[in-house]
Amino acid sequence: MDMSPLTALCPLDGRYAARLNPLRHALSEYGLMHRRVQVEITWFIALSDAGFTEFPSLSEKARSHLNALVKNFSPANAQEIKDIEKTTNHDVKAVEYWIKNQFKAWPDVAQELNAVGEFVHFACTSEDINNTSHALMLKTARDDVLLPALDGIIATLQRLSSEHAQTSMLSRTHGQTASPTTVGKEIANVTIRLQQARQRIARVELLAKMNGAVGNYNAHMVAYPDYDWEAFSRHVVQDELGLTFNSYTIQIEPHDYMAELFDAITRLNTIGIDFARDVWGYISFHYFKQRPKAGEIGSSTMPHKVNPIDFENAEGNYGLANALLAHLSQKLPISRFQRDLTDSTVLRNMGVAFGYTLLAWDSLAKGLGKLEVNEAALAADLDAAWEVLAEPIQTVMRRYGLPNPYEQLKEMTRGKQVTAETLHAFIDTLDLPQAEKTRLKALTPANYIGKAVELAKRLHP
Repeated sequence: MDMSPLTALCPLDGRYAARLNPLRHALSEYGLMHRRVQVEITWFIALSDAGFTEFPSLSEKARSHLNALVKNFSPANAQEIKDIEKTTNHDVKAVEYWIKNQFKAWPDVAQELNAVGEFVHFACTSEDINNTSHALMLKTARDDVLLPALDGIIATLQRLSSEHAQTSMLSRTHGQTASPTTVGKEIANVTIRLQQARQRIARVELLAKMNGAVGNYNAHMVAYPDYDWEAFSRHVVQDELGLTFNSYTIQIEPHDYMAELFDAITRLNTIGIDFARDVWGYISFHYFKQRPKAGEIGSSTMPHKVNPIDFENAEGNYGLANALLAHLSQKLPISRFQRDLTDSTVLRNMGVAFGYTLLAWDSLAKGLGKLEVNEAALAADLDAAWEVLAEPIQTVMRRYGLPNPYEQLKEMTRGKQVTAETLHAFIDTLDLPQAEKTRLKALTPANYIGKAVELAKRLHP
């Protein structure tokens, strides 16, 4: 059966394929090959500048051809490497051979490059190429795809929290009526959490190593005993590739930074789950309405339905993403002795974990784009919850030393229907200054919101 979106095993490459195109160049098999070529070329050119008699500095024409391989790398090039791999049965060696094969196509520099061709992949183990490639892939996926998508969500939430900073809403602690807040303040709570989660993700340093088969520069030191290979490797990793150099490794970079990154993304997604569930609940309370889209159907039998499917899809995909991210985080830092291969197949699923993450945030963004605040429903809910004013009344009673304030309000309100008249009559019986009575009787569920407006607006100086 031919591969297509309809026959794909994974929905990321099937049903949701179009929504995940931004990740494909970074975290696909093609993306891995592209970065391997980049690392091999970067190492090769850097070696030519190291001052070795056997490898004179490359000409500008040769550098131009080599850099063009990276800049113009295409899916067709990736397929050429795959074809070589059918013979080598080794994916990194196939990249090395492919690069050397390219020299033949450049008559103006072929002699120059063929003479030094054995410096391609010089003193490298496959993991020197792979670990740097994975770090570059994650850098692109994080910086160019995930963080911009998150920034879009944060910007939407900032706008909504500002627009609805003064829109009063009944709180629901334990699912029961509680001290009122505002729509804007509740959205601001989520916005702050996402901003902090973003900072945690962005500040994870992406590490890489290029130090040979077991991390000691063994082959390097035999070939050129007096050369500072650690300084050279640090230069390539940090100055040429823009990553952070890890000095102490086994054959593989230990992947601790990956665990840190994946854990940070997991925490981000957990915030997304929390928010998606709350919005789903608020929709069921009619606090939010959803703008219907022409042609869409909410139920095959109930024509009236506009289901909160975007928030449900978001929640489901967050869960899938977190399951994968947790496994990546817990498995990757573990390797038997100096190297085992259990990380290799797992690392190939980074794109799946990022894919479900991006899909979840995309679904959340779609859902937010359909939301409208239902101020009439909010107002009606508040007006039916005068019992929430028991809190401020008993608190003022405490201030003035009145007896058993909590107990009195508990007896009057708990499990009972409370109205404005009930509360006002009770306030009139209290031994309080008249100004305090007047102030308490001016309270309503809609205006008993504390600093909610100020806190919501603080996000928008």
